[in-house]
Amino acid sequence: MGEENKNQVSIQMTEHSSMNAISIDCVIFGFDNGILEVLVVQHGEGISKGKWGLPGGWINKKESTDDAAHRLLADLTGMDNIYLEQLKAFGEPDRFPVRRVITIGYYALVKREDYDIKAGFTASDAKWYKINEIPKLIYDHNEILDYSIKNLRNRVRQAPIGFNLLPEKFTLLQLMHLYEEILGIEMDKSNFRRKILHMKLLVALDEKQKDVSHRAAQLYKFDSEIYEKLTQKGFNFEF
Repeated sequence: MGEENKNQVSIQMTEHSSMNAISIDCVIFGFDNGILEVLVVQHGEGISKGKWGLPGGWINKKESTDDAAHRLLADLTGMDNIYLEQLKAFGEPDRFPVRRVITIGYYALVKREDYDIKAGFTASDAKWYKINEIPKLIYDHNEILDYSIKNLRNRVRQAPIGFNLLPEKFTLLQLMHLYEEILGIEMDKSNFRRKILHMKLLVALDEKQKDVSHRAAQLYKFDSEIYEKLTQKGFNFEF
């Protein structure tokens, strides 16, 4: 084999080993019946067979980490218009028991009713868990989850990203319960209503709840133009 061919083979081997040393792990948040939940998957093969962890996978040779995260979530949910943010790299030397693997953490916010999530590929099962009932996860996935919750709590105070977890039409009480779940605090209804309406972020609809046993509440949707401005500009939403 000529020197040039040897170098080419060496480069290919290096690229292959590098791609097998970086992974993606994603915390997927959903909001259902007033409860904030996280999606976890059960591994169907490999060294973690039968154990639970965050959805994730490997990065293809010719894609960015963001593209890889969107691809992995699209494979899981069947949709690609998901709100997704990168957290950071998790790279403790012993985080993966077989060899050195660095993972890039992400978190996603999904509307539960929009997705029919099914286990596939190397996962044998997929379940939603309340954030305070998460089982012991593989590797450092509980650490990644804890970091993502802290990051989400900071972000919802600075940008209206929580709307990505709500249905298109919602009540003020549903919105308040969402913030309570994310932030882990109890809020005063009148104070929350005053502050959120003052932001001009919501559009009041000429509709009320249907098929409810209590008094039907007015429905709202968010103003997409104001949403984009506040997401880019940021704000300080303290309760």
